[in-house]
This record gives sequence, structure tokens and C-alpha cells, in this order.
Amino acid sequence: MDRNEGVDDSLATRFEAERGRLGAVARRMLGSTGEAEEAVQEAWLRLERTDPAEIGNLPGWLTTVVSRICLDLLRARAVRREEPAGEALPEVAGDDGGPEREALLVESVGRALLVVLDRLGPAERVAFVLHDGFAVPFEQIAPIVGRTPVAAKKLASRARQRLRGTAAEPPAQTAGHRRVVEAFLSAARGGKLDELLAVLAPDVVRRADPAALPAGRALVARGALTVARETTVWGRRARFGVVALVDGVPGILIAPDGRLRMVLRMTVEGDLVTAYEVIADPARLAALEPALLPDGDGWPDGPYGG
Repeated sequence: MDRNEGVDDSLATRFEAERGRLGAVARRMLGSTGEAEEAVQEAWLRLERTDPAEIGNLPGWLTTVVSRICLDLLRARAVRREEPAGEALPEVAGDDGGPEREALLVESVGRALLVVLDRLGPAERVAFVLHDGFAVPFEQIAPIVGRTPVAAKKLASRARQRLRGTAAEPPAQTAGHRRVVEAFLSAARGGKLDELLAVLAPDVVRRADPAALPAGRALVARGALTVARETTVWGRRARFGVVALVDGVPGILIAPDGRLRMVLRMTVEGDLVTAYEVIADPARLAALEPALLPDGDGWPDGPYGG
């Protein structure tokens, strides 16, 4: 075949058949629809420069190539940290190409999962995504991350433990508190004052980092009506929110495109929120340990355990 004419139509067709799966792998690894598309396109360019006779298993070859591209991008991101957590929240989802891409990313990966994956090291993230998300054997993962199969398995296991976290409460109490926090988040999203009042204790206290509020706004607010009215004002940001474990108890992550910008650490007693703290300081956000809730928020096609 004349390589100047590019890859033959048959190989191009086979690549297109794999594009959707490769995009799913890259989105989970990178947490970015735009970067995932670039990674898949780079895999195509590398395929064009490769003799097809050297490729025994095209799907496996493409998975390896995309994974290595993603690993390089994750390592570069870890060095640069071009977009530290805690910067101003966008009023519309636009970090990664607009609301449509944000919706695709969250639908295909899950907002809570994206946040927690972002806390993993590059090799941990790649090993976990490949094995738990796509059932790639550790013998194939090992050369991608530059480890032995046993070491690659340990990377995925550590990642799995971090995603699951450790609940600080008995399961029944966690489930009850989750329902209260979910009701709060739903009311905040809808700007529904009556529903907020129904879930807030009369003497509820809201505290916040200066970075979370407009200049001049009080860092402490007290009383259900005051807190509820304030919550309806910032509630448009709640569309970026998801309930997750925050240091072992249910709280709220505000994460456009899965990038953590703000955390609401909730205090729940019985069926009411008695206090919540809005954390937006980058150093404080970095010190938190978000995790997935015990009964969900894993892969959309199945559990992340195993």
C-alpha cells in the first residue's frame, strides 16, 4: 500500500468503529471532552504512521495508544496545575466547550466520579479506568503505566479505595443524612424557598470562606429565613452540584465539568440541616477527601468495584 495515500479505507472504517469506545476511555481518564477528542485524534494520526501489518489486535493497540496519550496529558497537568481548584465559578458551563459538552461529560462519567478521579495520581487513574471501567487485564495495563502486573493491580486497588472512601457514620445514618442533603440541593437548584425552609433548622448557621461570597457579604448567616433566601440567590450554581461523601459524611460538591470549585460541608441532625459551611479556599479544598457515596455514583454501566 502507498503510505502517501494514507491508511486504506478498511482500516479507517475499523478505526471509526472504535472511536466511540476510545472517546469513552479518554473522557474517563481526562475528565475533559475536548482533550478526549484530541487524544482520539492523535491516536488516529499515529495509526496513519504505522504499518497495519505490525498491528495484530487493532482494538487493543488503539486502547494502549490512547491510554499512553492520556497518561502523558495527566502527568503534564499534574506539573502545570493550570486550573487550580477554588477559582471563580462560571455562571454557565463553559470550561470545556459549552453546556452540551459539559452535559455529555457528566452523563458519561458522573460528576462525583470526575471529582474523585481528579484526586488520583496519573498512573492510578489510568490503571483504575482501564481495569474497572473497561475490563482491561493488568497484563495489558502494566506496560502502559510502566509497572509490573502486580504493581498495576495495586494502583487500581488504591484508586478504588480512595473512590469508595470511608463513611464516618453507620450506614443507616449516612443514608438518612444523604436524603436530607439531596432535598437541600434539589430545593437550591429550583430556588424554592418553601422547600429550603422545610429542610433547614430554625437556628441554622451558614459559614463561608471569603472566596465563596461576593465582596462585602457576611461570612456568617443565621436563621432559617436568612439562610434560605441567601441560598436561593446562589442556587444557580447548584446545577453544578452533586451529593458525595465529604470527609466521610454526605455533603455537596460544586463541580462544573467535574472540576471542584466549592464544597458544602453539611451538619445534619435528624431530618434538618443545622449548619453548613461553604469551602472555596484552594488550600482547604485540596485538604478535603471527597468520595463516592456507598450505594452509587460508580460507572454508569456497572459497579466500579471488583
